[in-house]
Amino acid sequence: MKLLQTYARIYVENMDAVLPFYENLLGRNCDLRVPYKEAGLELASVGQVLLLAGSEDALRLFRDTQATFIVDSIDEYKQFLESNGAIVIRGPRDVPTGRNMTVKHADGSIIEYVQFKLPLAK
Repeated sequence: MKLLQTYARIYVENMDAVLPFYENLLGRNCDLRVPYKEAGLELASVGQVLLLAGSEDALRLFRDTQATFIVDSIDEYKQFLESNGAIVIRGPRDVPTGRNMTVKHADGSIIEYVQFKLPLAK
C-alpha cells in the first residue's frame, strides 16, 4: 500500500482558458488531459495540480473533495480506510484514468483516491 502522488484540486469552467496560465505558473506542460464524459467534466494535471473543468452543475458533485491521492491499490486503501473510521462515499468504480473512490475521513475531510491505469508523469 503506497501513496504515489497528491494533487491539489482546482475547479474551473473552461479548461482551454486556464490551462496555459497553470502551465506558465508552474513552468511545465500539461501532464495529462482526459475527458470524463460520464460526469460532464474534463480533467488535466500540471505538476501536482489537478484541474477539473465543467459547468457549475457538473462540478457541484465534486467541489467538496479537497484533494486527490494517487495510490497503488484502491482495494488495499479501501480496507485500511474503512478499518480506520473512514466512509466510502462513491466507488470504487472505473473512471477514464483507472479506478477511483471518494472517501470521507474520520476528521471530515473528503479525498478522492485513484489507482491509475496510466503511468504517472515525472
